[in-house]
Amino acid sequence: MERLTRRDQGEAPAPGRRSRRGRRVLIASVAGAAVLGGVLVLLPRGAGDAPPPAPGPAALARGAVTTGVPAALPDLAALIGDRETHLRAHPLDGASWAVLGAAYVEQGRRTADGANWPKAEKALRTSLRTGPKRNPQALEGLAALAVARRDFPAAKKWGESAVKAAPKRWTAHAVLIGAYTGLGDDKGVGRALDKVMELRPGSAAVGALAAAVYRDRGWREDAAARISDAAAAAGAPAERAAYLEQAGRLAFERGERQEALRFFQEALRTDPDQRAAQAGQGRALAALGRTTEALSAYQAALAKRPSPEYALELGELYESLGLGQAARVEYDLLRERARGAEAAGADEQLVLGLLDADHGDPAAAVERLRVEWGRQPGTAVADALGWALHRTGADEEALEFATIATDGDKGGGVRSALYVFHRGVVEKELGRYGPARRHLGEALTINPYFSPLRVPEAKRALAELGEPPVEGPPD
Repeated sequence: MERLTRRDQGEAPAPGRRSRRGRRVLIASVAGAAVLGGVLVLLPRGAGDAPPPAPGPAALARGAVTTGVPAALPDLAALIGDRETHLRAHPLDGASWAVLGAAYVEQGRRTADGANWPKAEKALRTSLRTGPKRNPQALEGLAALAVARRDFPAAKKWGESAVKAAPKRWTAHAVLIGAYTGLGDDKGVGRALDKVMELRPGSAAVGALAAAVYRDRGWREDAAARISDAAAAAGAPAERAAYLEQAGRLAFERGERQEALRFFQEALRTDPDQRAAQAGQGRALAALGRTTEALSAYQAALAKRPSPEYALELGELYESLGLGQAARVEYDLLRERARGAEAAGADEQLVLGLLDADHGDPAAAVERLRVEWGRQPGTAVADALGWALHRTGADEEALEFATIATDGDKGGGVRSALYVFHRGVVEKELGRYGPARRHLGEALTINPYFSPLRVPEAKRALAELGEPPVEGPPD
């Protein structure tokens, strides 16, 4: 029977409690952390499903995705080739169009190749036209595509349609977790997770989803315990590597840089195509002061997965080392990649807003992030908009958004050192020195290595604030 944490049973963890499972070493993996969106949304076969491919890599990919777990990139490529060949002979096979579309989504997500998005949309819409009247596979695929594109209103629409068509399909509820997260709908996330756990108890993939939700709520030990169990229970190497990468991100966010590095290294040994782990390796190596290795890791990750987020991280690492020209090259590449992704239907306004706020035109960042907040008011957008407003000098309004991003009562439950740092800087600018001192110190406590650029700024700001005044006895 699945072991439940106190959070699973509706209880809050005891204050200061350290989860023993959260610290447990993964015996089978490490001797000595959007998985949201990382599960391909195809389900166990039923009426109207596509005929399976012949035994081999394509069948392995189909077997992985039909159980809701990540598939290996070579196997995904084989599955795509198999379905394309099949559909040339059977162009009205709606179920195979759904399989092909969802495989394109997963391949695009893993490789950060926006060229997959139009192909995925065409295949999934063809499935809607040629498939059965109730076609939750295609609806679910369109929801996953929208999550990958960061179009969360569309993801909600398609995901809720998939749930309506097939209420007992656990992955339909799972994809809604990504949609509701992007929209800042914490209650919706909770309902979707509860349904997933009811329909698929004990699944490693569901454990990874739960870990991501727990992380967003600030339940760090519970998240670590969940992803530990998921990695230990994973089957295929690609699945296990995805969960090890998630565990590494969680460890790094706690400031545990050496443990994070071990997770990332093991993820790469398990699946060399796990480029998110390679970027994570760069993050951890930079925190350890191994900057030459960190630069190499980031460059290798970007060569195979040209993610704008990785380019921003690498650019800021260069900038922290005084390599301004190299940083500008990365920022220019980021803009180029973001333009390409947006041409393919993706929404890159968040990362472009972050870039403009710190390394471009803050007023332009505010403009684009206000629009983004109006469409999909998630926690990450609240933080980015607040910071951009601060960079333009609008600190009173900036504090409103920084509070949304960091106050659990307002939706910002995630324990993010960067978000808390942003809030502390805004408070310092407004002369609210007590809260500023508290939040800047909290940022460095959450993760003393959260950013090669911002950590020195946080330390300087704290030094400028000095120690809190000691008041004498009242007269």
